[in-house]
Amino acid sequence: MTAETRTELPQATGSCCSPSGSCHDSAADAQTGGITAVYEVRGMTCGHCEGAVTEEISAIAGVTSVKAVAATGLVTVVSEAALDEAEVRAAVDEAGYELVGRA
Repeated sequence: MTAETRTELPQATGSCCSPSGSCHDSAADAQTGGITAVYEVRGMTCGHCEGAVTEEISAIAGVTSVKAVAATGLVTVVSEAALDEAEVRAAVDEAGYELVGRA
């Protein structure tokens, strides 16, 4: 007779990237201070979209943290100084999405 071990795996919901629908490690998303701005971005539908927007906005000088959430369309950006909205708009456009404006 053999013993059978069954391991339950968590069921993914939301996105192909993670159960929470995000491609990001929550520890890496921790905000450590600075100026926080929240933007509304149209067109994000999954974790891949979140990653594309995060990558482009993260490339802006002075940005220290970006958290994009496709389910709400909101992107939270922490930076050392206030950002020029035109730079954020250009980054979001480069990722293939539309910046609606500040939320």
